Amino acid sequence: MVTVDVKLHQDRAEHDLPQPRLVIGGKDITDTSGGLYEHRNPATGLVQALIPLAGAAEVDRAVAAARRAFEVWGTMRPAERRRLLTRFAQLLRDHIADFAAICPLENGVCIGGWASSVGPHVAEWTEYYAGWADKIEGMVGAAYSPHENVEYTIAEPYGVIGHIITWNSPALSLAMKVPPSLAAGNTVVIKPAESTPFSALLFADLAREAGIPDGVINVVTGLGDAGAALVTHPGVDKISFTGGPATARRIMADAALSLKPVVFELGGKSANLLFADTDLDTVVPYCAAFAMSNTGQGCALPTRLLVERPVYDEVVARVTGVVAHLPVGDPLDPTTYIGPLINEAARDRVQGVIDKAVEGGTGRLVFGGERIDSDGYFVSPTVFADVDNRSDLAQQEIFGPVLAITPFDTEDEAVALANDSEYGLSAYIQTRDIARVNRLVPRLKAGTVYVNPGPNPITSPATPFGGVGLSGFGREGGKAGLEEFINVKGVGIGRV
Repeated sequence: MVTVDVKLHQDRAEHDLPQPRLVIGGKDITDTSGGLYEHRNPATGLVQALIPLAGAAEVDRAVAAARRAFEVWGTMRPAERRRLLTRFAQLLRDHIADFAAICPLENGVCIGGWASSVGPHVAEWTEYYAGWADKIEGMVGAAYSPHENVEYTIAEPYGVIGHIITWNSPALSLAMKVPPSLAAGNTVVIKPAESTPFSALLFADLAREAGIPDGVINVVTGLGDAGAALVTHPGVDKISFTGGPATARRIMADAALSLKPVVFELGGKSANLLFADTDLDTVVPYCAAFAMSNTGQGCALPTRLLVERPVYDEVVARVTGVVAHLPVGDPLDPTTYIGPLINEAARDRVQGVIDKAVEGGTGRLVFGGERIDSDGYFVSPTVFADVDNRSDLAQQEIFGPVLAITPFDTEDEAVALANDSEYGLSAYIQTRDIARVNRLVPRLKAGTVYVNPGPNPITSPATPFGGVGLSGFGREGGKAGLEEFINVKGVGIGRV
């Protein structure tokens, strides 16, 4: 039985959550045309805040504010942008504890797990891109000579970027998108999910405190109509979206009307290839626990575990033992590893996937699966073995604490199973054989491949992150992530 101290959550919400509002041109807006959204605490099911929602009118105001601010920010000396972004990064670092306090209340992330690492990642990504602000360069064409035309390029900002932020890790999503946009000289309009506005509000407040001019960062929390208004607005020059393929298709169709460029970081069904030569004592706890982190609500989590047959039975038994000891409960309890899902609909959907798999026999249930009686949105961590690779368990992004395990006999079979998916965000390899790693990395259909236990995905700002197939296109992180928000203008000067 999952128990939650309701009063503790109510007291923490009153103390730790920023005032719900929009931020437009440096002004806090609470009187909006989109109505109010009842924000429910995922652990208790109780309403803990009323969120003012943006409609088309507020989106229009925010875009206008961003365009005005672009005249200042886009023409600012790059070194000054670097100085302001560096100050911003330091303020984010000073408020790491505030981001951690928001997470369990905003979307149920456990304070003792992912929530404690969110703030450092946000600061690190911002600091990384602050360093790029005065290092963006053009180039002189190779054809240059004193006797011919001069050809060179100028790296320019787009103007106003619309950022539509995911709910499962909103602070990190902000950090992956907004700092590179600002470093390149753009201004932004951020649309957080209605269920997770608080991280974006703290982010905007700290940017204002850092001295970033009003209107450079605007926050318009809203529903789908606000997102559509942002995508179709003629004053928005590019859209960056993190979410699911269905919403991405709608955004792409709307953006196509004006041929507006987009960058998509979408879902994943990442395969984790575990070979018999690996150190099971180290690798199995990593594979089992990592798949369940953030209660399985992560696009790049290794939710398909493919295991070489000689160690298959042992790995299934060990994984079951690890998952069985992962504490489920109150996300405000530092010992909890698996908290609630984001809302009631998510809980019912994930439980429905589990029930359907059990009834259909598409996998052998080896742990979990039972319903949890709670007012919050909890699902029991669940492990299936002998999973049919064409089943929903293996093909669909469940976005809950569900791990699917499948055996393989050869490298070729492992690659075929891994690539038998419409998604292509991340892949994982567990082996001691570096020659095998070098053989497999080029063959895996994924935007990023992670080898052996190490830093979790999406934590290094210097490493480009993004997918292929249904996992989207474009990159976040590294120089590639910066270049998503730069227009390259060619210049040719003839002899006079």
